[in-house]
Amino acid sequence: MQAVSPTSTGVAHLARPGRPAVVARTLAELAGPTHGMVELPVRLMWNSDRAFDLADPDQLLWMYENVLRETTRADDLRLLINGRTLRRVWRRLNLPRGVRQAWESRHRGLRSA
Repeated sequence: MQAVSPTSTGVAHLARPGRPAVVARTLAELAGPTHGMVELPVRLMWNSDRAFDLADPDQLLWMYENVLRETTRADDLRLLINGRTLRRVWRRLNLPRGVRQAWESRHRGLRSA
C-alpha cells in the first residue's frame, strides 16, 4: 500500500509541525482488526499501556486517534485501521485539523460519514 504524499497531491496537510499526515489511497485496503486486543508499537504510542480492547468504543476511538495522528508509515494504517470501522467512527474521532483535512480531501465520503 502506498500513502498519499504531499508531492502526489500538491498539498501538505500536517499531522503536527513538520510531519505530513499519512493517508491511505483507499479505505478498502485498510484491513485492520475489528475485534480483540491490539497493542500499538512504541513509535505510535509512548505510553506503557499501549493495549486497546476494540470492544470498548472509547478504547477503539483512542487507538484510531493515535494511529492516524502518529503514523509515518502506510503499513501502520493497513494493519491497524479497518476501513469500515473508520467510516463508522470518523465523526467521533478527535483529530488534529491537518489529519482530518488530509483524510477528507482524499476520501470525500468521510465528510458525510
